Amino acid sequence: MEKTNVMRLLTQAGVRFTPHAYDAGVTDGMQVAALLGQDPMRVFKTLVTTSGPGAFHVFVIPVAGTLDLKKAAVAAHVKSIAMIPQKELLPLTGYVHGGCSPIGMKKPLPTYIEECAQCFDTIILSAGRRGTQIELAPDALLAFTGAVYADLT
Repeated sequence: MEKTNVMRLLTQAGVRFTPHAYDAGVTDGMQVAALLGQDPMRVFKTLVTTSGPGAFHVFVIPVAGTLDLKKAAVAAHVKSIAMIPQKELLPLTGYVHGGCSPIGMKKPLPTYIEECAQCFDTIILSAGRRGTQIELAPDALLAFTGAVYADLT
């Protein structure tokens, strides 16, 4: 498996992870969890939102869940949150839909991880490319990204 930028960054930082591969044509998180034989509450997706011009936030939640925009706004200490248009994802983060990771974005953005991640020894999320996921300890993701845990779903 070819290393992604996410994998290189984690390796450089000494963060332990396990790579997983799946059919890159699959972009639905529930299908990814099924292909990996994993509980969809343990496989996470990365969502990018805005709270106004130039104000962006990243939320990492289970693929089985839905981001509660009111809870997200509370976590981010802003009045309201909205999903960014999909066409803005690549220019903002450097990632495409289905391959977005909270690790290695073009610029660091405030990041929030659904608190249920703490219930697992490891969680699985995008390695920054469709068809590739990484498995790592949620606290390692938290520390590496400077994220905080929050009730988001």
